[in-house]
Amino acid sequence: MKKKIAITGVSLYILFCGFIYLYLFVFQDATLPANLVGTSIDPATFLSREELLLSEQYSKIRDLLFFLEIPYEWLFYLFILLFGLGKVFYRWANEYGKLELLKSAIFTFCLSLLSFVCFFPFRYIRYTLSKNYGISTQDFSSWMRDGMIDFWINWLMLFFVVAVLYWLLRKSPKRWWIYAWLLTIPFTIFYMYIQPVVIDPLYNDFYPIQNKALENKILDLAGTAGIPAEHVYEVNMSEKTNALNAYVTGIGANARIVLWDTTLNRLADNEILFIMAHEMAHYVEKHIYIGMVGYLLLLFVCLFVVGKLLNLAIKKYGEIFAIDSVQSLSSLPLLLLIVSMLLFATSPLTNAVSRYQEMRADRYAIELTQDVEAGVETFQELTKTGLSQVDPPALVKWFRYGHPTMKERILLIEQYENTTDNK
Repeated sequence: MKKKIAITGVSLYILFCGFIYLYLFVFQDATLPANLVGTSIDPATFLSREELLLSEQYSKIRDLLFFLEIPYEWLFYLFILLFGLGKVFYRWANEYGKLELLKSAIFTFCLSLLSFVCFFPFRYIRYTLSKNYGISTQDFSSWMRDGMIDFWINWLMLFFVVAVLYWLLRKSPKRWWIYAWLLTIPFTIFYMYIQPVVIDPLYNDFYPIQNKALENKILDLAGTAGIPAEHVYEVNMSEKTNALNAYVTGIGANARIVLWDTTLNRLADNEILFIMAHEMAHYVEKHIYIGMVGYLLLLFVCLFVVGKLLNLAIKKYGEIFAIDSVQSLSSLPLLLLIVSMLLFATSPLTNAVSRYQEMRADRYAIELTQDVEAGVETFQELTKTGLSQVDPPALVKWFRYGHPTMKERILLIEQYENTTDNK
């Protein structure tokens, strides 16, 4: 039975890889509709022929890696279960750990280390890809340092979550998922509060914007929007990338708007102000808080589904997967497999909500700055520096894009301009 499941899993993965390759490299036509050719949306109007070629190549390879890694993760957990590695890790945890907390630490460390090793090829390929296409400027030692920080942070979070989760499973086998969800609320709020001041600085240096003339313009714009301006920071991303970005992070007193220094170096002041207006929209419309509430509601449903599927899977495959009970740490790979599948299945929904919020932020930026030209030029520059596709395939948009496509963003600006001109 184990052999049959393994062969089926590998066969499905190979078929999926073939489908995704054909979908991205053969069946997709990157040609824009005739009515958009020669407009500000057409990448041929703001990219060189070489940049157009590189953009198509880079986007397709990057998307291919994304879609190949997701089911690879499912195979990873499946083979851990089939080869009984979960039971081996559990035995080691029992041998070297007396307390349940120490057992959880040993088990999650073994699982995290194996995961780090098995997924390293994907991470390295993405790194070399971005390096070869001129996106990344980060040297290997710095990249490895970030990878090790990721490892320890991810392990600590996994250890904490697993320790609490399996304590709840032992105490309340039927209602554990409700209690887990209730505990998620303060944990999520706490994590979002400390992220800007504790976690993010582990990777980069954050400091107030150094260009004082630009700072005054941002202060004026923030005043117009009714936003406290002390939450605007610059981060030294030029040491790692040529790409541009800005984002909103944190909540409460630690909420801040962050601009990459690459954005400050590459864009004109009016383009930076357009980006700032976009980020201010997230603050004004409380997208962080709305997103957090939406995340918690979705998590409530997912935890309920995970609980049901976990019990059903152990009843049917518990002996094959060497899982004695739901309460055993050896069930963790199965739980993570179910969670990974649910996250992938719900990503089109969460991405659609995110794109809606980003579209609202774009509209707010246009209305606040009244600078249509800056908006168009900003999105064109973002496309150029990130080697992004203006109009990606549907599956890529559904599963990868938390922002509207560049085609949609520039169309929104042009529609706003036409509406304004007709008034």
